[in-house]
Amino acid sequence: MEQKGLDFGETARALPGKRRALSVTELTDRLQGVLETEFFDVWVEGEISNLNQAASGHWYFSLKDDRAQIRAVVWKTAARLVKWKPKDGMRVLARGGIKVYAPRGDYQISVEVLEPLGVGSLQQAFEELKEKLSKEGLFDPARKRPLPMLPGCIGIVTSPTGAVIQDILRVLERRYANLGVLVYPARVQGPEAAYEIVQGIRALNRFKSVDVLMVARGGGSLEDLWPFNDEMVARALATSRIPTLSAVGHETDFTIADFVADQRAPTPSAGAERVVQAKEDMAARIDALTRRLDAAAAMRLQRTRARVDAVRSHRVFEAERGRLRTYAQRVDDLSRRAETGVRRRIEQAGDRRRRSADRLEALRWDRLAAARRERIADHARRLEDALRGRLRAQGGDLAKAVGKLESLSPLAVLQRGYALVFDERGALVQRADQVAPGDTIDVRLHEGALRARVTAPGKADE
Repeated sequence: MEQKGLDFGETARALPGKRRALSVTELTDRLQGVLETEFFDVWVEGEISNLNQAASGHWYFSLKDDRAQIRAVVWKTAARLVKWKPKDGMRVLARGGIKVYAPRGDYQISVEVLEPLGVGSLQQAFEELKEKLSKEGLFDPARKRPLPMLPGCIGIVTSPTGAVIQDILRVLERRYANLGVLVYPARVQGPEAAYEIVQGIRALNRFKSVDVLMVARGGGSLEDLWPFNDEMVARALATSRIPTLSAVGHETDFTIADFVADQRAPTPSAGAERVVQAKEDMAARIDALTRRLDAAAAMRLQRTRARVDAVRSHRVFEAERGRLRTYAQRVDDLSRRAETGVRRRIEQAGDRRRRSADRLEALRWDRLAAARRERIADHARRLEDALRGRLRAQGGDLAKAVGKLESLSPLAVLQRGYALVFDERGALVQRADQVAPGDTIDVRLHEGALRARVTAPGKADE
């Protein structure tokens, strides 16, 4: 420092011996002018000591090494730009200007930039916030929610300009053209980006129609992606009532939002693909299930018909073929009615499926498709049970009719040794006084017949 920087000037008082003296204020002002002019922008390396973070938001501490120390202050405006938390004992690099605090006669460095030695400030802030939120359980897999299989509307927080939103919309158009998309425009880079992202998450949560919430941005440096490492953004994602998907950066980029969100996608395009399944895949699956249902119904009908045919050909019904034909015809009629009913049900199910396919673009098919399949299976089970019950009832009626017919048949009586007697006119003789001696009678036995002549009336007790 040159001597002229300490020139007393004309304001000094004359002292005995022609010496001049300055007031404390004058001297401090002169020193302040020299220090703040000569050291307005310096880098200082040292260790933090006696750190005091005041309620006003300013930080006060000392920078020291093994032989000296200097006071330092980080004003609130600069402290907000420091993304990590300083602690006593940390070695740092501080950039700022030397200032003089006149009331105490101290000089200090007014720090504008503060970086830890050995680790970048952003990376250290990232690790500290990650550790903090992990201890709070925000990364716990147990709290992660699955994304809906086929959402009706997707909310996206991203920049409305640029390639990211266009890539997402192209993927959604290709996989599900009529899917609803609600975009909240927000800056995704810069000091105001974190606030706008939080506002977007909260705004989309107020829409009941939104089923999935995606935060998206393209790749970049750690500084570019820093809004998605903000604690406010992390907590907004954690408290979202809507399942969340983080699609930030490239595949190798990781942000705090990736760890907090319910799902993470390596790129915005991959996030759009993960949100929805292809509509063609859903339609093909429904068609396959319908074909399986048709085949199962046809097989059951074929088995029922085979059982009916087996009953019809049983030897029990050989003596009563006519009655069997009547019942068989009724069984066939029931079979045709059952087949018609099954076909009608299948056609109705097909109509419902087609109508449902038309409404697939607007409805929640993950629930409706399962409900419709259950109803079709229930109808098929009920139809089969009804058909089986009807066949059992008809078989029982047929067996009763056969037994009754056999019990009333006169031929069955003849088998037990009885005979039928007819007079000359062919009338059945039931009493002895219906014929007289000399009359000719016909006697019908179980096997064959006899012609006889009455010689004398018989006695009732013989």
